[in-house]
Amino acid sequence: MTADNTPLTTETLQKEILGFLAERIKTEVQTDQDLFASGVVSSMFAMQLVVHLEDAYDIAIVGGDLKLDNFRTVVSMADLVLRLKGDPEAAGDA
Repeated sequence: MTADNTPLTTETLQKEILGFLAERIKTEVQTDQDLFASGVVSSMFAMQLVVHLEDAYDIAIVGGDLKLDNFRTVVSMADLVLRLKGDPEAAGDA
């Protein structure tokens, strides 16, 4: 569930992550855009993404989940959050 008690879905997560990115990097991105390869964000910004996702969705991103591929696209970040929240659909995609 999100802060306003709406179900946590892939669509909801992607929309929220896109909003966070737009606010921070002042540019719009696509959900499947490689944020690092396109130069939109840096590896240093990845740490901000980690902290944001952990705080916003009450998850811990540790160990093997701290790889750049989990933060490369909005889709991959949403999948990571759902998997760490225990969503069975996302767990099957990992």
